[in-house]
Amino acid sequence: MPSESESISELMKQLTEQSTRLARKEVELAKAEMSAKGQRLGIGAGALGSAGLVAVLALGALIAAVILLLATAMTAWLAALIVAVVLFGIAAVLGLLGKQKVQEATPPVPEQAVETVREDIDVVKRRAKEGRAQEGRA
Repeated sequence: MPSESESISELMKQLTEQSTRLARKEVELAKAEMSAKGQRLGIGAGALGSAGLVAVLALGALIAAVILLLATAMTAWLAALIVAVVLFGIAAVLGLLGKQKVQEATPPVPEQAVETVREDIDVVKRRAKEGRAQEGRA
């Protein structure tokens, strides 16, 4: 039976090598997935920051419109009001874009890597169970 023990030791060696290789690939996948999510999160946060800045500018224009309304003729305040409305529109678009990007990046978990690790564990468990069943028959 030396050949059988040699084949078992060879199989164990292969299992160890393949498990190590698989673990490295899973870590690489997790890193890539987290990097992509981080990038989307950064874009979303930047768009939200831009939306806040534009909203502050719109508020300034709206205040200027009220001042001009009280101080001068109708045409000046109307122009300032139009500027304020346009700036609020830009802020709304940037805010929605930022919200969408942040939602795409959350939760910050490497979902694909976690799923493939679960699948790998299931395969290893199933093969181990099959191996024990074959040993029991021998």
